[in-house]
Amino acid sequence: MAINSSIAHAAKNPDGSWRDPHDLLEHLSSVGTLAAAFAEQYGSGWARLAGRWHDLGKYRPRFQRYIRLASGFEADAHIKGEAGKAPHSTAGAVLATDRFGSAGRVLAYLIAGHHAGLADWFGGLEVRLGNADSRDELNEALAENPPAELLDAGGFKPDLRAIPGGKNGFALWVRMLFSALVDADFLDTERYMDPDKFAWRNQWPALSELAPRFDAHMARLATLALPTPVNALRADILRQCREKAAAAPGLFSLTVPTGGGKTLSGMAFALEHARAHGKRRVIHVIPYTSIIEQTADIFRAIFGEAVIEHHSNAESDPERENHASRLACENWDAPIVVTTNVQFFESLFAARTSRCRKLHNLVDTVVILDEAQLLPPEFLQPMLDVLNLLTQHYGVTVVLATATQPALSTRAYFDARQNLRGLDNVREIIDDPDALYRSLERVQVRLPADWQARTDWPQLALELAAHDSALAIVNTRKDARALWEQMQMHNKGTLHLSALMCGAHRSQVIANIKARLKAGVPTRVVSTQLVEAGVDVDFPVVFRALAGLDSIAQAAGRCNREGRLAKKGEVVVFVPPKPAPPGLLRKGEDACRGVLHDTTEQPLARARFAAYFERLYHACELDAHGIASLLEVDGKELAVNFRTAADRFKLIADEDSAPIVVRYLGEDGLDDSIDKSLATLRKDGPQRWLMRKLQRYTVNLHRRDVAKLLAHGDIAEIMPGLFVQVSDFLYHPALGLDPDGSPHGPTSLIV
Repeated sequence: MAINSSIAHAAKNPDGSWRDPHDLLEHLSSVGTLAAAFAEQYGSGWARLAGRWHDLGKYRPRFQRYIRLASGFEADAHIKGEAGKAPHSTAGAVLATDRFGSAGRVLAYLIAGHHAGLADWFGGLEVRLGNADSRDELNEALAENPPAELLDAGGFKPDLRAIPGGKNGFALWVRMLFSALVDADFLDTERYMDPDKFAWRNQWPALSELAPRFDAHMARLATLALPTPVNALRADILRQCREKAAAAPGLFSLTVPTGGGKTLSGMAFALEHARAHGKRRVIHVIPYTSIIEQTADIFRAIFGEAVIEHHSNAESDPERENHASRLACENWDAPIVVTTNVQFFESLFAARTSRCRKLHNLVDTVVILDEAQLLPPEFLQPMLDVLNLLTQHYGVTVVLATATQPALSTRAYFDARQNLRGLDNVREIIDDPDALYRSLERVQVRLPADWQARTDWPQLALELAAHDSALAIVNTRKDARALWEQMQMHNKGTLHLSALMCGAHRSQVIANIKARLKAGVPTRVVSTQLVEAGVDVDFPVVFRALAGLDSIAQAAGRCNREGRLAKKGEVVVFVPPKPAPPGLLRKGEDACRGVLHDTTEQPLARARFAAYFERLYHACELDAHGIASLLEVDGKELAVNFRTAADRFKLIADEDSAPIVVRYLGEDGLDDSIDKSLATLRKDGPQRWLMRKLQRYTVNLHRRDVAKLLAHGDIAEIMPGLFVQVSDFLYHPALGLDPDGSPHGPTSLIV
């Protein structure tokens, strides 16, 4: 290759010699072709042109001098060039608006954002396009006479009438085009810069190859299953899921009581549906990182390495990650993805390139939203809007899988601010959910005789101690600590679960609980609600503090789960000493009171949940952060607030919390893994693998508590924003981190 041709990237071979530079025309052409393929179903012409023009500014002499002389041939030179030394990502954006007027702003969003992310129009992209430096960037690039075929739009005529979803779908459509562009750019750059890494990609089996593995696994389970009524019902649920999978793609609900086997039955539906309709992958979305590993392990036992987990816990464990799975987390090109609500929905509303990159791979997928009732109400409206767009225009099938279906259909009220643009035409997979619920009724729920009479912790501890094995679920971490303390007077072996324990600690305790219950060892547990979703434990008695009706139902799913008791299990709902904190927990508690007050029928009857969720949603602001209005497009200006919407769409408000790495030493107190990791951190500084490993030993606390611990010398800030336990008194072997951080705190409870 002639060295005087324009260069896109440059790199060295492993032996230190210079590789032939990455020709700029070749790069632009390849990115255009790849982006067009990614966006074939929703805008290949737009994506192709965005790819061909995205690095047009690299033709300017300033960039060519920079890549040859200023930075040397570094692997990340094309990104460093955006940092002010040789900006290049605005020239193509200016050209697009010159050629196509206001319609060219679609391309301008994509091209100008391919490094820094999608911008707001007003105060962002508008200013950048009008900047004299941007005009100079284009003029300097054009003065170098780029190849005519590159500048030729190839007959492309922008047609904004064909946007999937019209005006309401504009923002998602732009993000989908952006995804096609940035993934194509990353992949083509990687193919040149790191061919060994690129070779690891696209080695996945197709879903059609995985289906026989699943069928064989389910056949083995059927031969091993005991002939119990619960297992017979699970087999019938599986049959119905297989049979309904031939239905046309769109929206489905899978309404199965807890313990009915909906995880595997949902996968059966997804695989059969994919086979019938040519879907490319299955994405299983779970609300909590604390339970996701369990589901991923189930699938990995069936499908092997064809499963990727995309969540922080997987990234912290090198044994759960291989080279291919790390790469697949970047763009979700694997056949089966297990991820969280946070990863899934925040990506759909993202502006950053790394977060948006995977979106085009959502086309023609089956998405299972596990525990769908846990979609946060303050973001519910934009979530439902995007699910409607995905199912109507991008070939996505969505399955709402839960024991307690939320009321998500469209509703209109006298006060229009309370209206809900919902999910309509949702088809239920189960033939007769009410009959199924009656058949799987394994518990008797005892409601408070007096809804105003509160049960104090000493009284509840006495009731718990009267049972060999029992689970008590409370609403807050403080409540869990208080009840556990009371239990020490009656049963010193009582176990505790809360988010004040790091992930490694919680996993160990949950494994302990399961082993004890299986062996018939008396087991008493005090937990927050983290035990209610996906933690498969089976107690004869469950006590549940008054909360939302869905939480009570989830608690009931931890009682007589396998139906092995001679009588029904017992779920006792009690009114705790203090009401739930203001906010969603309090609203759920109030809605539950309203639905259950004076009831004489089965409290967990399926029909009752629609009334509960309607009450709950009516009490909430369903777009509390104004996401929908931020993403409304001005028809004339094509103005959208991409960056602001992305900044506000945070399912976990992390700005008020900070991570603390704790010294959890294992069940026996002798595991020094965390000490070794911290020593490596202090010696060698942060490394990707090490920081991920430390996440399993992290507890998040409110910043005011962090400041207090820092002032007392209980923690130290070893790098900006990362704190590490210093005090020996800070982490209790049963309770986890003590926000009070004093010797008179949790350490005094060791008995």
